[in-house]
Amino acid sequence: MRRRERIRRPLRSNELASKDRWLVSYADFVTLLFALFVVLFALSYHHTGISAMSDVIRGGFESLKAGPSEHAAKVLPENQPTPKATAPNAPAAQSGQYDSTRLTKELNGVFGDSIAKREIVMQPTHDGLIISLRELGFFDSGDARLLPAAAEKLKSAASVLIAHGLEVRVEGHSDDQPIHNALFNSNWELSTARAMSVLSMLVEEANFPPNRISVAGYGAFRPVASNDTPEGRRMNRRVDLVVIAPQPMPPATH
Repeated sequence: MRRRERIRRPLRSNELASKDRWLVSYADFVTLLFALFVVLFALSYHHTGISAMSDVIRGGFESLKAGPSEHAAKVLPENQPTPKATAPNAPAAQSGQYDSTRLTKELNGVFGDSIAKREIVMQPTHDGLIISLRELGFFDSGDARLLPAAAEKLKSAASVLIAHGLEVRVEGHSDDQPIHNALFNSNWELSTARAMSVLSMLVEEANFPPNRISVAGYGAFRPVASNDTPEGRRMNRRVDLVVIAPQPMPPATH
């Protein structure tokens, strides 16, 4: 009996695809190898920066055990310029602070017996040193013109503040007693006018830098004592010189 011959049929498209599936896995493998070499190249390219960063971190931990002079060279990355040392006689105001003890001592010498008479009161606060000029020694009641003797004291104080490179905010204050005269209709106007008189004298006669002084008037709304007694009202009628260190200028933007 004659053997039946097998008839070869053509392969279907899905059968051809199943034979070539290994190419997909091979392509994925090659892609992963390419990504690995890219990462290795990037790491080797930035090796210098990573090394410098690790030196800084290591130096920071070592500073817990060593003094500043021992670890300063380790903290700075290689080829990093060394910061210039601050001059020993540089004004403290350049760093955002000032020597309030030294400043107070110098101002005590300028004001003299005005402090003993309680015409001037100085006190340190979180804003800075405050020099309170009481109405008794600087203004007539209900008037904003400085007395002649007061102007001379302020000129001497201005020379000290200028030498220290400091800024001043001039603040006018009053008590809560209503005022209405030919010059002023309210305590707001009186307190602001007195502050302006002090500012004008400091700038025009004492040559205080205009870019380092400002003015504000608060009327009766920032008292330092109770307005229920004559003594408290006298304390509230004042002009405060708030002495602050100049802040660093922000970098210019283009």
